[in-house]
This record gives sequence, structure tokens and C-alpha cells, in this order.
Amino acid sequence: MTRAAFATLLALVAFASNSILCRLALRAGAIDPASFTAIRLVSGAVVLSILVAARKKTPAAGARRPWLAAFWLTLYAVPFSWAYVDLPAGTGSLLAFASVQITMIVVSIVRGSAPTLRQWGGLVIAFLGVVWLVLPGVAAPRPANAALMIVAGAAWGFYTLGGRGSTDPLGQTARNFVWSLPYVFVVCALTWPRSVPATSGVVCAIASGALASGLGYAIWYEALRSLSAIPAASVQLATPVITAAGGIAFLGETLSLRLVESSVLVLGGIGLTFARSRRGPS
Repeated sequence: MTRAAFATLLALVAFASNSILCRLALRAGAIDPASFTAIRLVSGAVVLSILVAARKKTPAAGARRPWLAAFWLTLYAVPFSWAYVDLPAGTGSLLAFASVQITMIVVSIVRGSAPTLRQWGGLVIAFLGVVWLVLPGVAAPRPANAALMIVAGAAWGFYTLGGRGSTDPLGQTARNFVWSLPYVFVVCALTWPRSVPATSGVVCAIASGALASGLGYAIWYEALRSLSAIPAASVQLATPVITAAGGIAFLGETLSLRLVESSVLVLGGIGLTFARSRRGPS
């Protein structure tokens, strides 16, 4: 396995872990969405800042508009938490990463890099695999919660596009998290929680921020150095499959033939999007 492939796999596991940790904490009422989001981003900023300070490397030049990347990060994290108050983990993951895919593909087309016929086929197959996994066994979500997760997915798509070509994934991710704190503090001030979070909710938020988000997103930025926009969009559709597997262990879900079938469709479709046409890369 190449370094890029390994980094991509770790990042996808981190994405799925965020869904599991968020849903686990919020469904039990152990913490409110605002507190979860604030603790998540603060813990991510602290851990990443420590790692950046401890490494023996001259920091690369930061992004010209760090506030913009931080805005997309916050616009992803805030509705993500509120949506998971009601959405099941699998449904939320489907909505989020379908939105990610659509956003990145549309932006790629606007920029003049349309998918090849083979890549379109792979995208369709992968998307059908995700739908086959989640849709038949899950009740229709509330429109408001579904809309929140779609917004979160679109914001993550823009955040991902902003990270392509990063020369310092760890440093840039740390800056993004630090710059996101003023945004999230404003959100918390407007939606001040009425109860004190339980220890279990705080632990889930810290794990989500420090590990699944902070380190996971830095690893994702590293992986993006080897991915063009279309594969970067499609490979994230593996996240709902990983989320479903995590649900078996942590949310009481059961293994089914449908999970195996959908995994084959999603991973096979992703494989097609990485294929190059004879005319060259897309």
C-alpha cells in the first residue's frame, strides 16, 4: 500500500469516527450540539498547535485567506452536530458525503475538469452502493435535519478543495482550527447550552476533535496532495460504509448481506474513478 493510499484510508476512518462519536454523544443527551462543536474544535486546535510547535521544521507559508478555510470548517462542524441530534449515523453519513461528492464534482466541472465516461460510471455505481446500504432500512429523516447535513457536506466539499496542493498539511490544518474558534464561539454565545455536559459527552467531543478531526483532517490534507478533484470526491463515499461497520460495534447495528453488497459497489465504483483514460488524466 502506498503512502497516499494509507493516508486516505486513515482519513476515511477518521471521518466515520466523527459520525459515530457525535451520534453516540448526542443521541443519549450527554452533551448539547453547541458544546460538542466547541469542545471538538478547541481540542483539535490545541493538539494540532502542540504538534506543530514540537516538530523541527520551518513552518510553510500559510494560506492567503485562512479565515475562509476556517469558515468552511466551521460551517461543516456546526450543522453536522445539530443534524446528528436526530439523524441516525448511516443516514447522516449518506447525506453528508453525497453532498460532498456533488459539490466537488460541480466545482470541478465549472473549473473545466469534467469526469470521463468511466469516472461517471464509477461515481454512479459508488453512489448507488451507498443508497443500497442506507436507504432501505432507515426511515426518512426530518427535512430540517437533512438540510443541515447537506449544508455540512457542501461546506466540507469546499474545505477539501481548499486543501488540495497543501505544502504543509499539519500546519495548515492547525491554522484552520485556530482560525475557526472565533466563529464557533459566536455560535455558542447565540445558542448557550442550558445544561452541563456529562463526562461521556465531553470525552466523545475531545476524541472527535483531537483525534478524528484534528489529526484525521491533517492526514486528509496529506492524502489530497496525490488526488485530483474527482477521485477525492468519490473516495469519500467509502465513509458511510465504514460508518456502518462502526455502527455494528458501537451503535448496536447488525451485520447484513446488504452491507457486504453495498461495500462491493462503493469500493468498485471508487476504483473506476481512479482509472485513467487513454487521453490522459482528467
